[in-house]
Order: sequence, then C-alpha cells, then structure tokens
Amino acid sequence: MTERIIPIADNRYQQQIPHVPADAPAPSGLLTDRRGRRLHDLRISVTDRCNFRCTYCMPKSVFSKDYAFLPHASLLSFEEIERLVRVFVAHGVEKVRLTGGEPLLRKNIERLIEMLASLKTPAGEPLDLTLTTNGSLLGRKARALRDAGLKRVTISLDALDETTFRRMNDVDFPVDDVLAGIAAAERAGLAPLKINMVVQRGVNDQEIVPMARHFRGSGHIVRFIEFMDVGASNGWRMDDVLPSAEVVRRIHEHHPLVSLQPNYPGEVAERWAYADGSGEIGAISSVTQPFCGDCSRARLSTEGRLYTCLFATGGHDLRALLRGGHDDAALSAAIGHLWGQREDRYSEQRSRETAGLRKIEMSYIGG
Repeated sequence: MTERIIPIADNRYQQQIPHVPADAPAPSGLLTDRRGRRLHDLRISVTDRCNFRCTYCMPKSVFSKDYAFLPHASLLSFEEIERLVRVFVAHGVEKVRLTGGEPLLRKNIERLIEMLASLKTPAGEPLDLTLTTNGSLLGRKARALRDAGLKRVTISLDALDETTFRRMNDVDFPVDDVLAGIAAAERAGLAPLKINMVVQRGVNDQEIVPMARHFRGSGHIVRFIEFMDVGASNGWRMDDVLPSAEVVRRIHEHHPLVSLQPNYPGEVAERWAYADGSGEIGAISSVTQPFCGDCSRARLSTEGRLYTCLFATGGHDLRALLRGGHDDAALSAAIGHLWGQREDRYSEQRSRETAGLRKIEMSYIGG
C-alpha cells in the first residue's frame, strides 16, 4: 500500500490520504507495529477550541482572539467518530479517551458519549471510556456525562495557588471553580479521578508538594507530568524540565513513598504509593525516561487525521476515506497498514535536530 500527499484547504500539518488497493485484504484481530507494539488505546480530539490559554499548550501569542479555528464542517460528526471507533475496536482498541482542546466545549458531547458507551469489545466487554478536561465546565456537566455512560474523568490542574493558576491558564480563571468541578465529578461517580499537573521548573514546581498534600487521602491520583516539547508554540527548553525523579524526591521528603507495579503493560505513569496507605501518585517522564517501547496509543484529530505519535509531524486523512464512500473494510485495511508500518519513537530520539521539527500542536491532537 502506498500513500499520496494532496493539498487540503485547511492543511495545517502535512496530511496523507491512505491509498487502499482494491485487492487489499482487510486485516482482522489485534494489530502490532514494526516494534511489536499492539494497538490498544485511541485518543480522540473532539474540538480544537479551548477556553484556557495555558502557556505550555495554547499561548496567547499564537492562539489570539483572531486565531482561525476549524469550521464546524471540518470536524468529524459524532456518527463518523462512532464508525471509526467501531473499526478500531475490531482491531483491539479497548480504551477510548475523549480530548480537545477542551472537549466539554463540543456541543452535545453527552450524545457522543452515549453512542460510544454502547460499543463492546470483541470479547463482549464495554469500552474503557474516559475524558480529559480542564474542569471549567465539569461542575455543571458531571452528572450528565456519567448518565451518558462516561466511566472516568481526568482533570488538568497545574497549581492550587490562585496567582500561579491564573497566570498559567492566562484567562484569569479561578482555581476554586476547577476544584468544584472535581467535587462534582466525585459525587457523580466518575472515579477514580486523576489529576494531571504539568510541571515547569521555575513556573509551578513550588506547587508539587501542596498538590500532593491536598489530594492525599482523597482517593484521587495526582499525576505529575514533565513539560514536553509538543508542537512548536510553547517555547520548550530542556532547562524548563523538572525531572520526575526530582518530583518524587520532593514528595518523598514530606510523605514517604514506595514504588508500585504498573497496572497494565504500556502504562505511561510510574506509580508510587504513600507508605502510610493514604493513596498514590503518578509520574509521567516522557522526556527523561521515554516509554516509546511500550506505547500502544493512536490519536485521532478533530478533523479525522490519524497520528501514530504525540510528536508526529504529519497525519493520515481518514476523513477523506469516510466521506469518499469507502466501506469499513477499506477503513480497516488503511488502519491496519498504517499501524503495521509504525516505527515512531520520538522521545527516545529527542535531540537538537528533532527539537526543530514542526510537530503537531497539543491543542490539535489532544495530548
């Protein structure tokens, strides 16, 4: 199978339309790439819009009030998303995460959740259906999300200190409203909750211990994420990365930790439990301890581009196949071929040369 590059009106990144020969057999069952990594997780960006302007993701210098977001017609419809998810599930995907932008900005997102929640894996099990949000709208939507069939939710929260949090989200949004959303999600039964904190040296690293202390004993899991060089807008420098080992050391000094085994192969977070049994934290170390060797995640952009790596420079246009009259067998063959050719390992190869690549933006692919 070969691929051809064609011009697309809203082409922000290199896009490739998979060419499916008429006689290509549709692969079935589990898929593995050239490094033996199976396809297990699918992350779907449902919107490229966000109501925050976090400096490490959507800085105002790029995403200003005049920034041209994708028109609605470019977005995959809920029916198109469901159709693609069915094909991915037939290939072994068991976990689907909805992202953005801010996914709760997508109108009637509960309807999409209801559609996906009805899907079953080939073994007859329900999908592990989750969502990542900045928490700004969670207070008013948590119950409806749960009623629609959402299983769990992850909330991005980079500081508890009001001044630090407002400076990082850059829209003057109060931290108490996010905490209220977390409480609403807990009441709705969207558990266990995970709290993601992106740590930047000299920006919010003073919040590491307060964050751990605040959620210790709550049943929620705080995951501390190294500042990554996703996209080209966030001004990433290696000097701004605080290694996860230092994060763990700081917390351990106040609340002793013991190492835990992964929950499953390919889990990105290194797990640590409080020695007194009051919960656990996670450390995601994409920069200092790359986990490319176990990566099982595919990413689907808002407009239907398939990306096989968070740090990719180009995607594969599945929307063109969807809207071009191709049947599910053709979609299956395309996905099977693309994953089978996958060799991505950016974090293992990170260097001065790779740092200059024009990678997709976090807000476009959903992290």
